[in-house]
Amino acid sequence: MAKAVYTVVLHENEWKVRFLGKHNGPYETQTEAIAAAVNAATNAGKTNPGGAEVRVQGPNNNFRTQWTTGRAP
Repeated sequence: MAKAVYTVVLHENEWKVRFLGKHNGPYETQTEAIAAAVNAATNAGKTNPGGAEVRVQGPNNNFRTQWTTGRAP
């Protein structure tokens, strides 16, 4: 099974968490969005055999892995 990926993005000038093509939020800060994503990924990782991961949008739309659980990529 594939890893559940939660992505923290700046969407329409608001921090949101994208999962399966849908945006959740907005959150007041990037830190709050990351915390929400890690919480959701932690719960998903408990039931998803592939684990879960949180990626964060950075400068120039580059993404970095912030948190991961389950099997190594």
